[in-house]
Amino acid sequence: MEGVRLIAKGAEADLWLDPDWNGRKVLIKRRGEKRYRHPELDRAIRRFRTIHEADIIHRAKEAGVPTPIIYQVDPEGMAIVMEYVEGEKVRDMVNRLGEKEREALFRLIGLQAGRLHMAGIIHGDLTTSNMIQVGGTVVFVDFGLGEISKEAEKRGVDLHLMRRMLTSTHFRHADELSAAFEEGYRKAMDAEADEALNRMREIERRGRYVERENRLDGDK
Repeated sequence: MEGVRLIAKGAEADLWLDPDWNGRKVLIKRRGEKRYRHPELDRAIRRFRTIHEADIIHRAKEAGVPTPIIYQVDPEGMAIVMEYVEGEKVRDMVNRLGEKEREALFRLIGLQAGRLHMAGIIHGDLTTSNMIQVGGTVVFVDFGLGEISKEAEKRGVDLHLMRRMLTSTHFRHADELSAAFEEGYRKAMDAEADEALNRMREIERRGRYVERENRLDGDK
């Protein structure tokens, strides 16, 4: 494929950039075979996940969350051809924004995360690496680990991942960004927000307990 180049290699799928797919600049996400699995099982898993991810992206867009446009789904080739989103990853821009800009950005991110959860969508990898700012909005990408669920536990895990990422990657602004995110999330989730946020905090406590027990075991 002339001009097509590999831009990211992941555990589940590879991302290829095609600058001229039917006159469009696109991203092709292709799930490669896993030799440790039985061939028929592997094919079934990859086919299902390809269709499932495309469906989740479509549902997210219907819920009002900006996502890449899907141009083609190839279940047999285990590939999704989608819009190449021209913008900047939120991860790379946080530190150079002013306080008010950061807070407005994370209120918007929280609002969109809440819209996902209200629509029964769990992102599965809710981090600023999977959010691209385009103009005045934020496009959510990479739903490869996504699922359909309204369970409080799964919502809490999604939120916990965001919180953990903020305290590690954006630690200088973690508290203000968490507060802004929660504000936006509550706006979208309304009465359902408390249960999900309380579950997130419970998951954080569990993690601290496990870490404490591991340290104590190591000191014995």
